[in-house]
Amino acid sequence: MASIHCFFRYPVQLNTSTSTSTSTSTSTSRVPVSSFSFNCLRCSRSSSSSSVDAHAAANKNVGDDVFSVTSSSEYDVDYLGESTKGDFNLNFDRLQPVGIDGEAALDGPIEEVARMEAQEAEHLLNDFGIPSPSSARNSPRGIFCSRTLNLRSISAIGYDMDYTLMHYNAWEGRAYDYCMVNLRNMGFPVEGLAFDPDLVIRGLVIDKEKGNLVKADRFGYVKRAMHGTTMLSNRAVSEMYGRELVDLRKESRWEFLNTLFSVSEAVAYMQAVGKALFRAHVEGQLKSEIMSKPELFVEPDPELPLALLDQKEAGKKLLLITNSDYHYTDKMMQHSFNRFLPNDMGWRDLFNMVIVSARKPEFFQMSHPLYEVVTGEGLMRPCFKARTGGLYSGGSAQMIENSLNIHGDEILYVGDHIYTDVSQSKVHLRWRTALICRELEEEYNALINSRGQRARLVELINQKEVVGDLFNQLRLSLQRRNRGRPAQTLAATNMDDQELTESMQKLLVVMQRLDQKIAPMLESDGELFNKRWGFLSRAGLWDKSHLMRQIEKYADIYTSRVSNFLHYTPFMYFRSQEQTLAHDSYSYYCSERNDGSVSGVIDN
Repeated sequence: MASIHCFFRYPVQLNTSTSTSTSTSTSTSRVPVSSFSFNCLRCSRSSSSSSVDAHAAANKNVGDDVFSVTSSSEYDVDYLGESTKGDFNLNFDRLQPVGIDGEAALDGPIEEVARMEAQEAEHLLNDFGIPSPSSARNSPRGIFCSRTLNLRSISAIGYDMDYTLMHYNAWEGRAYDYCMVNLRNMGFPVEGLAFDPDLVIRGLVIDKEKGNLVKADRFGYVKRAMHGTTMLSNRAVSEMYGRELVDLRKESRWEFLNTLFSVSEAVAYMQAVGKALFRAHVEGQLKSEIMSKPELFVEPDPELPLALLDQKEAGKKLLLITNSDYHYTDKMMQHSFNRFLPNDMGWRDLFNMVIVSARKPEFFQMSHPLYEVVTGEGLMRPCFKARTGGLYSGGSAQMIENSLNIHGDEILYVGDHIYTDVSQSKVHLRWRTALICRELEEEYNALINSRGQRARLVELINQKEVVGDLFNQLRLSLQRRNRGRPAQTLAATNMDDQELTESMQKLLVVMQRLDQKIAPMLESDGELFNKRWGFLSRAGLWDKSHLMRQIEKYADIYTSRVSNFLHYTPFMYFRSQEQTLAHDSYSYYCSERNDGSVSGVIDN
């Protein structure tokens, strides 16, 4: 068998070396791996140089005769409402010559056929050493879907840079240090203050009127609050916020912590209880330091350039749209990409268009003057139309759409900022969106490790609910009897007073003891992620946080890092999961009673 070069991450040509009699056979068994030679398309090394020469002479891709791709002019809409553009199609009239009799080869109940063919394909992947696709989905580095998205139908993918294409290790701490220096120079008493990365998490909201930091649920009700560095009690939170909701539209009152950069600002704010971080000044100081020592701040990710290269080779037009200036962007992208790209490629070779100093979110809302960057020193000239391969400053999203002749839901934009990147591109342009949230990996692991504790807590709460329902019925009986009215039943009306009160006393004691056990467990829920604020995505045991509601509303998919796309392929069909409703538990309960099995469906 010929050796295989670079095949795990690179496209491979499979050239059959079977005899004529084998190729015309109607057998549908898998061809042995030893009957193929492998040609690596990226490094151009092959087990047979003659086959490479033949391929180059023919200038034809393997499978062109058998497969076709749905074009933008011929697409349809599938049963989930997604475009079929980019789908792979099988040309049945070309199958006879290669030994497959069209659909006849896959006769039988489709459920059984699908199971058998999936097993066959999984065996093939195992032979190649390629991980099962399900392993990526069920991991901290999974890509999670809020709204169904057919990646095959996406024509262009735009990327933010900071905290999207690259992750910074020490940004927050250094930003805090610069902030303290600025405040000290202004005369503020900041001695003894130190950066505490656990004091604040993404998704919290600063209440500028009361000087508090709060965590709200999906409805805007405040669940936890901190003043200075002290967490407020449940009673204090209730008294302070019981009658008002967090409304992010009121920017003069509420400031949403969208990104990891805002964490340093919030830490300083809460320690000083005042506007502490002058973002523009601090960001400029910090970026100068990062440019001089990128290896100290930027986390290397060798898989990231390969993920984008797969997307580009799949026909996606790649865009870089960042608020950072040209010099910073070029320095960071060279450091993060060039050393991991093959064949002397540079980061610019990946992107069909680059926009620096984009001024998001205004970039998605209105038009600004467009300038073309024409020299390596950053010299610019006015420009009125963007072109493929260009490097520009400013402009607008509409200019990009017009230049590429791609619009709306044909474009996927990937960023880390809920408002600047995700919500504005969706609201104003109807682009598809992906949110990058690095903390998801830690949260995923914390949720896995908390399953036992949370299961015990749910069991205790369910016990409290059962006991409480029983107590409430006895209490109602007592109330009706004390008012001279009959209780719910004749037996309850005639029940001995002492027996009734003793039963109620016992149930009250049980509920009090359950509360004593539930309260501290509920307070500590989520502490594996953050001891003060709990889980990023949760607000209480069952409800979603305000951040999670924003993610669900504006991000079609979300994940921890862009390189996670490498494990999904550029052809992934992301399907949203079933959304649980309040009455679903009743549906399951009725199904169990009707047929003894949990089907989750009630016959009409």
